[in-house]
Amino acid sequence: MAALYVALVHGPVLNKHGDRITTAVTGLNIHDIARAVTTFGGSGYLLVTPLPTQQRLVRRIIGHWEGGFGSRYNPNRKEALAAVRVADTLADAAALVAGAEGAQPTVVATSARAVDGVPPVAYAALRRRLAAGGPPVLLVFGTGWGLAPEVMAGVDALLPPILGPVDYNHLSVRSAVSIILDRLAGDRETDLTERY
Repeated sequence: MAALYVALVHGPVLNKHGDRITTAVTGLNIHDIARAVTTFGGSGYLLVTPLPTQQRLVRRIIGHWEGGFGSRYNPNRKEALAAVRVADTLADAAALVAGAEGAQPTVVATSARAVDGVPPVAYAALRRRLAAGGPPVLLVFGTGWGLAPEVMAGVDALLPPILGPVDYNHLSVRSAVSIILDRLAGDRETDLTERY
């Protein structure tokens, strides 16, 4: 199995007017995405923000759960948060993955809408590639209204949007991460009726 990492990019991303911005890190995204990454056997979770104040906030939250009262109160959260790292840019996040794995990652972006100029990859194809082993995969999610064009220009492939049966398409990034990790790394071999 190839190593699978998740990156959550806070900047540069777009706002609803198409302007480039940096969004604020939220505690929910730190905790919930770390728990999803750990549940699905991911190798790490990289929070990408160029803002030093936001980086300090992430480290402070992680410190509370790794060594403070939180580590004794909820050891399961401590285990999940051990996978979290902070990076200034997506390129820095990819370099962290390369350093840990000894190979450059394939960078695969996600988006709630189609993006021109980025080669598509189907979920089934990426799942097979992960199962076959080889170089690590860095799965990239954006905040705000999506990844800025300069971030998209640095990715290798794009997964299709998650679509429901209606036109409404505004999942939280936490939900999107969980759905996509299940599609790529979820247990497809076990008949759940035998387990429960």
